[in-house]
Amino acid sequence: MRAVRLDHFGGPDVLDITTRPDPSKKAGDALIAVKAASVNPSDVKNVAGQMEGTVLPRIPGRNFAGVVVEGPSDWVGAEVWGTGGDIGFRRDGSHAELLAVPEAALVRKPERLGFEEASSSGVHFVTGWLGTVVKARLAPGEAIAVFGVSGGVGGAVAQIAHVMGAHVIGVDRVHPAGHTPAASVIDAFVALDGGPRDIGSRIKQGTSGHGVNVVFDAVGGVTTAAALASLAHGGRLVVISSVGTRTVEIDLVDLYRNETLVIGCNSADLDVVESGAILDRLTPYFDSGQFRPMPIAERFSLEDAQDAYRAVAGHIKGAVVIRP
Repeated sequence: MRAVRLDHFGGPDVLDITTRPDPSKKAGDALIAVKAASVNPSDVKNVAGQMEGTVLPRIPGRNFAGVVVEGPSDWVGAEVWGTGGDIGFRRDGSHAELLAVPEAALVRKPERLGFEEASSSGVHFVTGWLGTVVKARLAPGEAIAVFGVSGGVGGAVAQIAHVMGAHVIGVDRVHPAGHTPAASVIDAFVALDGGPRDIGSRIKQGTSGHGVNVVFDAVGGVTTAAALASLAHGGRLVVISSVGTRTVEIDLVDLYRNETLVIGCNSADLDVVESGAILDRLTPYFDSGQFRPMPIAERFSLEDAQDAYRAVAGHIKGAVVIRP
């Protein structure tokens, strides 16, 4: 099979396109012909050596959609999708023609989504569901501010929160464009164009002065102070990233007086089986049209994988997909 191979860490130029033996299918594994696999920021960080636990040499790639070619008889020929914090890190990933996964990880692709759309949705919605539903336990009628709402994870969180019956405030440098899924589900928008207290004040103005019950900060670092300033008493802050800085100053008196709960959320801790269980729960929402993936920005062949990684490293708007 043809595959992208990583022998040492660095920029996209360290990626080689090689011919490798087909994956050796262990007992209990299924073999998938990859039809589309997106490139995520975590894939770029993985190639750069910024993710823990990656064992080299490695085929990268975390998200996938394809067709089962070997496995249980009732699965052969099925269109599937998936993602996982082990794929492309501790086991070979999806930027190849073939991918081996445990049979327990097989999840039928939403019929409403094509292979490209399905391959671009896994990390975004698994992370969004994990942080919003599992970790923060957002309840109907609560208010949530989504920092980075124009991005893939932020857009997923906005849709999840909307379906759950929450009041959704989008926060970003610019308003999400009309073609992005988040644009149609947010109830209000606050621009990231002021200091932390100003941003927090504007968010509180939109919640009768109380603040939001939950902040999902898909940016982190440079936005942490503003996120904390936006919370209501007893609010929960979900953190998944640290842009600009890994360390921030927190006023502990304000923190404990507000009884703020800070929650770290790392979807990379979920393997392909655990992630698949979440995707299985999400499938009906995609088939009903309540959840929509980010638009596809660019498509690349395996031979152009370096360019695909460069596009994501350059913060392209929209999903980047490799078609093996």
